Amino acid sequence: MTASNAFRTPIWRSLAFSALLAGAALAVTSQAQAGQCPADKRVMDGKGQPMNAAAATGVTDTVIASTHLSQEPIGVNDRRFRLRRLVVQPGGVVPWHSHGDRPAIIYIIEGEIIEYSSTCAVPIVHKAGEATTETHTTSHWWKNTGSKTVVLLSADLYHEGADAHMM
Repeated sequence: MTASNAFRTPIWRSLAFSALLAGAALAVTSQAQAGQCPADKRVMDGKGQPMNAAAATGVTDTVIASTHLSQEPIGVNDRRFRLRRLVVQPGGVVPWHSHGDRPAIIYIIEGEIIEYSSTCAVPIVHKAGEATTETHTTSHWWKNTGSKTVVLLSADLYHEGADAHMM
C-alpha cells in the first residue's frame, strides 16, 4: 500500500481527523489564555502592579458612536453605551483608572501594549486580534512600550456624570 493510499483507509482518516481536532483545541485554548493574567500570578486587589500617577500621554481618544440607554427598552438612566477608538503612540500611557462603575471590553486592532493591573503580579501583554474584559474589579494602566502605534477599540457603559474621555 502506498503512503497516499494509506491515508484513504478509515483508521488513518480517523487518526488524521483526531490530530486536527486536538490541534484546533490547543489553538483555541492558547488564544483564550492570551492577554490574560496567568492563573498563578493573580493576586488580591492592590497587591499587583503599582499605580502609575502619570497623566495620559501620546493617546488619542475618539468616540465613534454612543447611545443613551435611558431611551432604549433596557431603560438605564444616566448611562451611554459607547464605542471609542484609542490610538496609543510609542511610549504613550493610558493612565491609572478603575472600572468600578464602567464595565468595558477592549479589542486590540493593531500593535502590542502592556497592561499593569492591580490584581496581577506581572505585566500583561495584549496583542493585535485579542480582546479583554474590564470589570468592577479592574484597576489598571496601560503603556505602549514598543516602537509601533497601537490601536484599540473600547466598548463601555459610560456613566454620563463622569469624565467624557475617562480611559
